[in-house]
Parts: sequence; structure tokens; C-alpha cells
Amino acid sequence: MTAINAVTDYALDGDVGVITLNSPPVNALSFNVRDGLAGGLAAALADPGAKAVVIVCEGRTFIAGADITEFGGPQKGASLFDVQDAMENSTKPVVAAIHGTALGGGLEVALCAHYRVAVPSARCGLPEVNLGLLPGAGGTQRLPRIVGPERALEMMTSGRHVPADECLAMGLVDQIVPEGELRAGAVAFAHKIAAEGRPLKKVRESNEKVEAARGHPEIFDNFRKANARKFRGFLAPEYNIRCVEAAVNQPFEEGLKTERKLFGELMSGSQSAAQRYAFFAERQANKIPDVPDDTPTIPVNKVGIIGAGTMGGGIAMNFLNVGIQVTIVEVKQDALDRGISVVRGNYERSRTAKPEETEARMSRLSGSLDMSALADCDLVIEAVFERMDIKKDIFAKLDAICKPGAILATNTSGLNIDEIASVTKRPEAVIGLHFFSPANVMKLLEVVRADHTSKEVIATSMKLARKIGKIAVLVGVCPGFVGNRILGQRQREANKLIMEGAMPWDVDRVLYDFGFPMGPFAMSDLAGLDIGWVKERSKGETIRDVLCEMDRRGQKTGAGWYDYDENRNAKPSPVTEKILHDFIVKSGANPRKISDEEILERCVYPMINEGANILDEGKAIRPSDIDVVWENGYGWPVYRGGPMWFGDQVGLPKVLDKMREFQAQMGDQFKPAALLEKLVFEGKKFADVR
Repeated sequence: MTAINAVTDYALDGDVGVITLNSPPVNALSFNVRDGLAGGLAAALADPGAKAVVIVCEGRTFIAGADITEFGGPQKGASLFDVQDAMENSTKPVVAAIHGTALGGGLEVALCAHYRVAVPSARCGLPEVNLGLLPGAGGTQRLPRIVGPERALEMMTSGRHVPADECLAMGLVDQIVPEGELRAGAVAFAHKIAAEGRPLKKVRESNEKVEAARGHPEIFDNFRKANARKFRGFLAPEYNIRCVEAAVNQPFEEGLKTERKLFGELMSGSQSAAQRYAFFAERQANKIPDVPDDTPTIPVNKVGIIGAGTMGGGIAMNFLNVGIQVTIVEVKQDALDRGISVVRGNYERSRTAKPEETEARMSRLSGSLDMSALADCDLVIEAVFERMDIKKDIFAKLDAICKPGAILATNTSGLNIDEIASVTKRPEAVIGLHFFSPANVMKLLEVVRADHTSKEVIATSMKLARKIGKIAVLVGVCPGFVGNRILGQRQREANKLIMEGAMPWDVDRVLYDFGFPMGPFAMSDLAGLDIGWVKERSKGETIRDVLCEMDRRGQKTGAGWYDYDENRNAKPSPVTEKILHDFIVKSGANPRKISDEEILERCVYPMINEGANILDEGKAIRPSDIDVVWENGYGWPVYRGGPMWFGDQVGLPKVLDKMREFQAQMGDQFKPAALLEKLVFEGKKFADVR
């Protein structure tokens, strides 16, 4: 065995030269890996005993992609293009041996091999779109040539990690070798193709599939139409589509030029910068300064949930999915039966859960009307009404029932967890686990640290969140925590704006165009205007009261803020417009024309300002944590990076000036945060807050 460099070895196995890469943790395409590949190929080509070449990786994965920490920095070592050319033009057959994942640049390297083998658990993909980019090393030109333009479009715009058996079926890999026998299987395959004198297959020269699509622009038109809603606002999916169009309509080298031009535009643009920021922000959120990675955690093998409603059932599914037993407790049998039935129905309607998986998951779920059934649970999550008296009563009972060491969690969306913990003799075991609805779908989990919550309970909650597929952010106790506290600022201004002359559809349109999935009034109609509304107490004092009294309760009644047709398509309502006009006149004001710019600034700048207050109070660890909350729990467009990132891009001096202007016009609800003023004074950004 010969060491090529610090991360690469070369050895002859029979008549096959084997290049082995070992650059933990994921063999990313750093300059060391690129240099190692270049040196290994040179050694194999110079070795008279080598009739073929295998590239294999140590560790848990094949080359997992580009080294994103090198993005934007000076080029060091061999370029990726030089390495790819050396592989593709090798006079000896090159076989890429894939395990773990071959993603992004990793797959682009594998596509330059003449053949590819993989173990059954391997996955391949081009996920650059998730960073606001496109494959920039020939992937957009080679993939359509090997799998066809239609499959390439789907893979590149979704970023999906495709399983090995599917890769084999579409021709992306040439052979599956047994699990755990990758090196031996790849060497045997390479020996065979060399012995048989098989051709050196260059993907770049495989034009049959792209030529078949030439002259059929409807392939791309139909794909754009089918995915218009999903791609809305994002540049990267459209640029990926254009690259596949280039693969179909241009010679390979011309297509490469198109790919590199469009890659450069995305790489230097604000969207990719925001999406790369979001990528790192999610990972940073797991790092808690005073809770080290080696903090002991509490084993969680059984979870109890109090409340079998929509939230409780959704929370239960997260644990059932990963093999954890769940006991749900309700006060009435019909409510318990209904809740368990909804869980089963969710699984049965799922496209991903097979019948046998549904039964396995449901077998882990039990129900009870007796809270003592939770005595042996490692974690109990309360998911009942947002009433402090009910929650305190439940926690007092849990304190008496649950075993020592059990974690007692509340799903409250904003109540004081210190007050809830005060009724127990174990406040160190109490934590907030704020799931977002629907809890079996939404990725965000606000982990709320109370005054006495132990580090072990925090570490366990963060680790458990990852196990159940959530993106967890640690926050502190304050009204509304981080997400809802900031949401309150936007909701207040949205409601004030319609009392000044803006229509609900104006506010919704501006926020929708900004990138939110829907505006606050459309969201209210979807959820139901009558949530929390009590008919007997309603006196027509608010616009919502009047709408509900008229049975305009949202989409479910065919009318709310908007009017709806039989397909629930919304249109502006003259009824709502008249109600608003009457309320404004009654208040003694005159409706005025409000610009889109003012709507956006009044809805968004107070959110940025409130984020600054939250940071100043220590209720969020870092600005990026606030952004992770808003991107994953409230639909903030990821290509705008979150409210704090967006504030930095707009410029904090501009945000501060507007807040002062609004404060002078409308009062102290717009009072600038002390941290915002401090950062502007010091010429700093939120990104400088550590």
C-alpha cells in the first residue's frame, strides 16, 4: 500500500488498482481529497500491474459532496474539473464503489467513472437545490444523459436521495454488491470488465436519451407547470431546469458553459447565501454553550401523552415512527377512541407507510383513562388546553405518579413553564416541548428551558428531537417564547392596517409575494375564525365577532375574511370590505391608501425588532436560532434567511430609522430595541452577535 497523501492510499489488489479515500467525517471534496484522487489515478495509470481502477471510501460514506466551507475561498490543490477529466479520460476502466451517500459533487465524481457499483443501502442524489445552487461540476449535463431528462429534472429540483435499487433500475449504477462487501465486490467487478475488454463508457458521450427529448419543449413546460407552487419564489429550481434544457439542446461542452454561467449567478446571489446560511444555522442550533456534547442523557423508551386531540395524536406519531412505545391518556373513552382512530387514519392515508408498518406502529400505541398508566414512562408530554389552572393540576398529579428521573414536558405554546414547574417537587425535570401543528408533519420543535431545568433534561430533549426527525431550537421562558412572541408583532400590525384602510387581501398579497405560504387573514380562514370564539359572549365588538356572528367562520363555512367557491378558491369579499369600512368610520377615522411598501415594513420590521429584544433578554442563544424557528415553524421563506438575516440584508440603520418613524407616528409599540440601537451605533450586524 502506498500513501498518496494524508487522506489517500493506493494498493494493487490482483490486477485492480484500488484508490482508498479516508477524510472524516464524510469524505467531502476538500483539496486533500481532490489531490488524493488525482495522485491515486496517476499512480494507477503508471502501475503496469493495474488493468482497472476502483475508487472506494473508508468511513460511513462515499464522497458526500463538496466541502462547503471552501465555498468562496481561493482555489487550493487540484481542481475538481481536472480530477474528473483524469477519471473520464483514463485509459483503464475506472469503477466508483458507493456506500452511504454519493451526493452533489460526490455523485458528479462518480458520474465521471466508467462504471458504478453500490451496496443496497447506498443513496445517490444532487441536492444542491437545497442550498440555492445547481450541480456545478457537470452533474446537470451528465445526469440527464444517463437517467433521461425527466428523471434528472425530478432528482435535481427535489434534491432527493435516491435508493440504490432505484439507481440500478434507472442505470445510474451498474451493479449492486452485497452489504459489507463493497471493496471485494467492486474489485471483482473491475477485474471482470477488464478481462472482458468492456468499453470505457463515458457518460458525456451517451446522447441517446437527451436526443430523444430534443424537439419536445413540452417536457419542460409541463414540469414547470406541475411544480409552480412548490418552486414559487426560488431561483435555483428554474436554473436547474434550464441546465437540463441545455443538456437536451446543446452539445456537451456548450451545456457545461451554460451550467457554469448559471451556477455563478446563483453562487453570487442573495438566495443561495441565505439558504447556505440556513443550512449552517440548523446545525448551529444544536450547540448549547453550557450543555456540552458529552452531557449525560436519559434513556427514553416509553413516552406518555396527556390529551388525544389533534396535537396529542400528532405528537404520538413522531415517537411511534421510531419504535418508541406511547401511552395516551384521556378523560373520556370516546375522546380516546377518536384520537387513536385519527392516528391510524393518518397512517393509512400516508403514501409512505406500508400496511405492515402501520400495524407495527399502532401496536406500540396504547390508551388509558387512568393517569397512573404513565407511572413507568420515561417522558410524559402534556398536550391539553392552554389554561394554566388545568396544566398545573396535571403536573401536580404527574409529580405524584411518575417514576423518579422521568421528564415532565408541556406542549404549551406560550404559558409560563416556571409557574407550571412550581407545583412539582422536581422542577429540574420540567421542560417545554412546543410542537407545531400538525405535529406529525411540522419540523420545528421549540425546546423551552425553564429556570430549574437540568442540563441532562435539555440534552436528552435535543437528542430525542433529532431522533424523531425534528429541528430543535432551545429557547427561554417568556410569553409566546420565540416564535409566537414575534408572530404577535406581525399579527398586531396586520390587524391595525385593515383598520386604517388596507384590505385583508392587500396584506395577504404583500406577505405572499414576500414568500410566505399565505398571509395572516388567509391563514385565519383556513384555521377557522371561531377558534376561541364563544357565541354566547360575542357582542359584535370586533370584526371577527361580526364575521362569526354572520356564520362567516372561514373556509369550512364558505366565507370568512374572503368568499370561497365550491373548490375553496378565495376571492375578495364585498361583505368584509363593508364591515371594515363601517368599523373605521365608527372609530372616527378615515380610510387611507396604504402602499405595499408600508404593509411589508410594518409587518416585518417589528418582527426584526422583537427578535432583537429576545436576544437582549437571553431568550434565544443566537440570532440564527430565531431564524431557524421562523423558517421551520412559520413559513418564513428560506431564500430570505429568516427575520434576523433579512434585517442584516436590509441594513439595520434602515430598520432602526423606520421603527423610529413609526414610533413617532403611532406610538411606543414601535419602540426600537436597545440591542438594535446599540448595533447600529457600533456599525455592527446581528451576525456579529455572539
